[in-house]
Amino acid sequence: MGWLDGNAAIITGGGSGLGLALVHRFVAEGANVGVLERSPEKADKLRAEFGDAVVVIEGDVTRFRDNVEVVARTVDRFGRLDTFVGNAAIWDFSTRLLDLPEDKLDELFDEVFHINVKGYLLGARAAIGELAKTGGSVIFTASNAAFYAGGGGPLYTASKHAVRGLITQLAFEFAPKVRVNGVAPGGMLTDLRGPGALGLDGTSISSLPIAELVKTCTPLQTLPEPADYTGHYVLLASKANSSTATGAVINCDGGLGVRGIGAIAGGSDL
Repeated sequence: MGWLDGNAAIITGGGSGLGLALVHRFVAEGANVGVLERSPEKADKLRAEFGDAVVVIEGDVTRFRDNVEVVARTVDRFGRLDTFVGNAAIWDFSTRLLDLPEDKLDELFDEVFHINVKGYLLGARAAIGELAKTGGSVIFTASNAAFYAGGGGPLYTASKHAVRGLITQLAFEFAPKVRVNGVAPGGMLTDLRGPGALGLDGTSISSLPIAELVKTCTPLQTLPEPADYTGHYVLLASKANSSTATGAVINCDGGLGVRGIGAIAGGSDL
């Protein structure tokens, strides 16, 4: 018997990394899952692996109609919607403002914020009607960069701070019927990609020597697997175990708030 027996959830970006780990965990906890995934290859793999437990929509989180479709298809298949997990994102590979090409600033800002912020906003808007029927919840993936500098460049850090703002505001707006919370993971090896405007849409964060970096700069001195973060989402999705939580963010970054990351951020060369 799982914590999410009989529930239905939507997870964006569920084809790899943390999103895929969340699909595995939610299914294991008894939930049926709808996934919005941009990659056709990843979508096909999800269908093959999970069968009838998962409905997969190939689409883009930045398009409202795709968010509406995944909600409609999930409810049509499973009869309800209890949780919307906004998870799809891109990283800016910690590119500093002075290193961002001047002729790409507008394009870069729009790309990062459209996926990391607008995608969450559109998903919540598409899901809120069905969530209100079940007394459900919204969960957004934040980041250590939602609290501290150095977890990304200015674009990523600003976008994740904006996610914290969305959590606070939507928790206020959606109460009392729907809870809104977040999870702020630390570093992990995933298929998280960069902006196409920087030519990094085909480059994964796992290509970097992140393992030693995370072990060095966090008090817990471990590099978590994506699956290690999924229990926090299950807790927030469970009505029986987190009915009093809204507007909260579970910070599970290995203790960066204890130690800080100034030692790895580097100084200015102005």
